[in-house]
Amino acid sequence: MTLREKTDAVLRTNAVRNFIVGVIIFNAIILGMETSDAIMAQAGGLIIFLDGLCLTIFVIEIAAKLFARGRDFFRDGWSIFDFVIVGVALIPGNGGLSVLRALRILRVLRVISVVPSLRRVVEGFVTALPGMGSVFLLMGIVFYIGAVMATKLFGDAFPQWFGTLGQSGYSLFQIMTLESWSMGIVRPVMEVYPYAWAFFIPFIMVTTFAVVNLLVGLIVNSMQDAHAQEGNAATDAYRDEVLAKLDAIEKRLDGKK
Repeated sequence: MTLREKTDAVLRTNAVRNFIVGVIIFNAIILGMETSDAIMAQAGGLIIFLDGLCLTIFVIEIAAKLFARGRDFFRDGWSIFDFVIVGVALIPGNGGLSVLRALRILRVLRVISVVPSLRRVVEGFVTALPGMGSVFLLMGIVFYIGAVMATKLFGDAFPQWFGTLGQSGYSLFQIMTLESWSMGIVRPVMEVYPYAWAFFIPFIMVTTFAVVNLLVGLIVNSMQDAHAQEGNAATDAYRDEVLAKLDAIEKRLDGKK
């Protein structure tokens, strides 16, 4: 086994993976502590040192992966994700680039690439995006129709909520999220327009209970499909390993004969 293969094998062990997860979580706590002026006044030097130490560990890990996997490193989407996250953290945060210091918290996202269960969630979400696009288009059509109707029906009496198409769309979005929709918007409107419920209730039924749940269903189905594919791949790998061992045993037996 070459040095590259040994390095790659070490990087794939649970011990290394758990260590990196621990460093990521610890670094997230450190970055949160940096937002406190009181803590920074007492232990600012130590916190900055620990943050630099965590970044050094991440750089060493990425360098080891580059050495072990070579060009294959950039063929893996999650490896590229890690490379970009760590690369952003290395950009100096001085002058006009000071806003990049706030982006250091993005290192916490590396937990997604390290923990397989989180990867399945993200992969399921990404797989569901094409179907979600159709659902978002449907929701956009519903919102446009609802905004036009609400502006025509309630705009004169309630210009602060339905005076323009944009205001109507925002108010309908608030209603869809069920945030203060009844006492905050619908009941005041019904005091002027008693039959306004005939517009708002069907809108809520279509958007909140139908379209939103359709989005959730798409994501759940995609996650289940991703999990099933991973299980099938593991089964196929185990079967190939068993067949290889049986083939080796058969050759040994034939050789003894």
